[in-house]
Amino acid sequence: MTMTPDRETALTWAELPTVITAYLRAHEARNTETAVRAFAADAVVTDEGHTYRGRDEIRSWLSNAGSQYTYTTEFVGAHRIGAAQFDVLQHLEGNFPGGSADLHYLFTLEGDSITRLTIAP
Repeated sequence: MTMTPDRETALTWAELPTVITAYLRAHEARNTETAVRAFAADAVVTDEGHTYRGRDEIRSWLSNAGSQYTYTTEFVGAHRIGAAQFDVLQHLEGNFPGGSADLHYLFTLEGDSITRLTIAP
């Protein structure tokens, strides 16, 4: 995804849409059911080159992704990109290969639901 500076708006955690912060908190707490409720029924998630479609596949991904590792996440910053897209940068540290990573969580929203999430370095 190419981000155009004239269309970006920096946001604090408090300025992010509630559905995004609720999802990120639930994901960090590994509360799968709460995290899944943030997604539209036909949502699409792409993570580590794999695509998950619909709540059932997303639930399975959430239950299994990173489950073999212990890690913490820290909000680094966020930008609004256009009307319904948000780029949230999270810093992860843990016992996974490399020990730390900065990941972009690229959200697309429709109303109060996440319709697309792409996680990328």
